[in-house]
Order: sequence, then C-alpha cells, then structure tokens
Amino acid sequence: MKSLIIATVLMVSWYGGFAQQIPRFNPDTIKTIQLDSNVNIVAQKLSVETFIKAITTDTSFYAAFRKMKKYSFIAENRIFTYDKKNKVNGKIYRKIRHSNSGPVKMEYLVKQDTGKVFKKNGKYQLYTVEMFDYIFMNAYKSDFVPNAASAAPAGKGDTNSGYKEKLKTLIFNPGKPVKGIPFIGSKTEIFTANMRQYYDYNFQSGTYLDSIPVYRFRVSVKDDLSKWTKDGLMIKELITIFDKRDFAILGRYVDMKYSNMLFDFDVQMNIEMGYFGDDKLPTKITYQGNWNVPFKKEERASFLILHKDYH
Repeated sequence: MKSLIIATVLMVSWYGGFAQQIPRFNPDTIKTIQLDSNVNIVAQKLSVETFIKAITTDTSFYAAFRKMKKYSFIAENRIFTYDKKNKVNGKIYRKIRHSNSGPVKMEYLVKQDTGKVFKKNGKYQLYTVEMFDYIFMNAYKSDFVPNAASAAPAGKGDTNSGYKEKLKTLIFNPGKPVKGIPFIGSKTEIFTANMRQYYDYNFQSGTYLDSIPVYRFRVSVKDDLSKWTKDGLMIKELITIFDKRDFAILGRYVDMKYSNMLFDFDVQMNIEMGYFGDDKLPTKITYQGNWNVPFKKEERASFLILHKDYH
C-alpha cells in the first residue's frame, strides 16, 4: 500500500494498460498479466453470455477467502489516507503472520502508524479503513460467514454491520443488486436487459503470472453515450480474468463512480488470486477511493494487501 520501494517499480496494473483514475500515488505497481492482441473467441464457441453466466453464478471467488483458514501465510497490508489535495496524511503498515499450526492465531511481525490514522478514542479516522479492516482482518481470523451475498438489512443500531454486508456484495458478487442504499441498489445490476444497452463487451487472451493462459473479459460504459447518461451509470468498468483451462475466475477489477444529493464516491478495487496446490487463494487486493457523505468528513484512501508464503 505505501512502500516507496514498490513505487519505483513500473506503474502498470495487471489490466493491461489501465491508468489509475484518481490523480494521486497508486500503490498497485505490480504487473501480473500480459495481454495478447484481440482474439476471435466466438470461433472457440465462447460468447458474451458465456462470460456473464460465469460471473453471475460464481461462488469460488468468495470461497477462496474462506479457504485461507486452512493455511499459514504472511499478509502485508499498506494503507494511505489523503487530504483534500490528495497529499498523504496518514500511513498504516501491517505485516502479519497467520498461523494454522495448533490454535489459529495472528501475529503482528510489524505494526506501524504515522500521521492522521486514529481518533482520540482509538478508532480509525476513516470509516473506509474500518470497513476494509472488517473484510480482510476477519478473513485472517477465519470469521467469514458462508453467505457472502445475503446483504441483509441492518437491524436497529446496527447500521455499520448492514453496510459491511453490502460492501461484500459489491466485491464478491458484482452485477447483483445491493438493497438498502438510496438510489443505488439497482444500478449494480449491469447484466440486465435494460442495462446492457449502455455497456460494451470485449475479451482478450493473455498470460497471468507468466504461465497461466487466461481470458480477460471487460465490461465498460459505451463511449458514445451522453454525459448525463454516463453520469447516471454507477459501474464504469468491470474486468474479470478467467483461467482458460477450467474457466476459474482468477481476478476481478471494478471501477465505480456516482454522485447524487446524498453522497458521491469514486472507487476502484482489484482482487487477484493464485494457485496453491489444489486451492485458489487471494494474493493481491488493491483499492483506491474517495467517499463524501453528508455530516461526515470526506474520506480518501488507498490500500495494497499482499498475501504470500502460503503453506
């Protein structure tokens, strides 16, 4: 998330030339996919519908996070927070050993915080950081629940819990409705007949992690739409990486931006997987985002989460 050593690496993301849309330091500098030229996938009896069905019915992506509890591994979590001029004003670094020998436990190998990270009461300054801490630290503790897409309405006094469930839906089940957020719920359903008129679809062939043959399926807002129409579409881009050999989903990128009277946000998230024995497990998670809601301080943050040394 923050290491300036990583920043010296080529600032090219695995989407094959995608440029960070929020104009500030991008901690995701690790290139993991090399794309070929466009290919005629129809000739291989694959179509847009094949990819859409695979995305909307997939459960393995979420299951990969739950499988982490079977392994010992090292997690490196880097977080930046920013001021209104996109200057870094807070940094968090965690290096964590997740041990699966004996009682499952977490051991902090490194724990560093600088700048405006915590409130006086010890809680995070930013709700965004709290949300991602919930998603990923719970994964390390093996506290994930089986039903990722339930997104049940929050009970009285449990608003944060309800929004955390909605965040899970956005990450693990793109294209599904997210109920309970004003003016947003149906805007995530980008594969309905009505919404498809606004998006283009294309796919390319490539190589992932130097050896795995993959397809990259990209859904993006059409260029010829009016600005008013584009502004009304919440998901600007969704990229999914498929293993050619078994159609397993190895990566997901989503770019979301929306504004109304209640809030505005601009968020990009990326999750990548790798194979370890017979299991597919998370190896990299990145996030760049700005949030602005009434009566709360605007939030600007970025994350880089790396998982390694699974055994």
